[in-house]
Amino acid sequence: MTDTKKTLPRVALPADARLDTLAVREGLPPSPWGENSEALFLTSCFVHPDAATAARRFANEEEAFVYSRFSNPNVTIMERRLAALEGTEACIGTSSGMGAILLLMMALLKSGDHVVCSRSVFGATIKLLQAEFGKFGVESTFVAQTDVAQWKAAMRPNTRLLFAETPTNPMTEVCDIQALADIAHEGGALLVVDNCLCSPALQQPVKFGADIVMHSGTKFLDGQGRVNAGALCASEALVAGKFVPLMRSAGMNLSPFNAWIVAKGMETLSVRVREQSARALQLAQWLESHPAVERVLHPGLASHPQHALAMRQQNGQGGAVVTFIVKGGREEAFSVIDATRLCSIAANFGDVRSIITHPATTTHGRLTEEQRLAAGIGQGMIRLGVGLEDVEDLKADLARGLDRLAA
Repeated sequence: MTDTKKTLPRVALPADARLDTLAVREGLPPSPWGENSEALFLTSCFVHPDAATAARRFANEEEAFVYSRFSNPNVTIMERRLAALEGTEACIGTSSGMGAILLLMMALLKSGDHVVCSRSVFGATIKLLQAEFGKFGVESTFVAQTDVAQWKAAMRPNTRLLFAETPTNPMTEVCDIQALADIAHEGGALLVVDNCLCSPALQQPVKFGADIVMHSGTKFLDGQGRVNAGALCASEALVAGKFVPLMRSAGMNLSPFNAWIVAKGMETLSVRVREQSARALQLAQWLESHPAVERVLHPGLASHPQHALAMRQQNGQGGAVVTFIVKGGREEAFSVIDATRLCSIAANFGDVRSIITHPATTTHGRLTEEQRLAAGIGQGMIRLGVGLEDVEDLKADLARGLDRLAA
């Protein structure tokens, strides 16, 4: 039987349009007014021509915009654009990156299910799994990010998800996506990859077998530190069959304005991320030679343990996050951070402004010291989200504190 369901129109694009073209052109066709830049649809609900049409639309028998908790033109534009960049059939936007993970877990897990997760993922993800889903009967096993054997050994008959972040925040550990996808699929589970540190400008996890790609749009997708946003990219079956029905009930939706910001941010995503990655590599190389620095972690460095794997998965680029460990501990790390004048002391990354962070007391501050150490996060560690400032100015900014330590 032919599917005659009325659907939303598509932008007329060449079938072989490349990533940079999709980033500026995919979305929805313009309105009858013919705007070249997407309009803002700041409305909570949409008007229907008659009661019968409204009934069909609410029953999902006809695709249309109904209520902005689960359907809005700006959100659809953002979703279509990100799905195109990640190479997935569909995408759903959420209010934040953690909102995306919450939606994922609520839609796919139940009491008695089991998750295998890297112990190096973002601290809030660990807390969400252990403290929140743990009390509802979902079990979690945390394994070394780069040890494929540990992932395989952790599998159980009730394992439903493998959750990895690559590279990890802040350790920049890179997992073998294809190997983890094979383990997941052999066990009847799904592989979820947090692609925040790379973005689709550098890495498309589904090409290596991932089933779901998670994003904090707050990072590189926005690119200027303006809004909170999140997303899940996956098959149409997962998005329409699992995620959208829960969104309609639970409401962790992305606002139209924030979706508009993220969609505009994606138009310059590749240009920004490639340039930020190049500057990050220069800084990482400089930091490696500084006498006050004990270790530098950046996938673009030949010294990085997963350098070769990162170059294969990340299109030959290391990304725009550099983590380094100063000699000493918290006091020394704080002194370097406090000596900066250009870098913003904050807890984000992916911004055009460089952001410097002490992970042990901020992004991973809610973890126990045992959990932090298991993830490799010590008190002397500093994370730098490299922006678009001049590299020499950033070197001088970091040197203020580092030179004092080396004196």
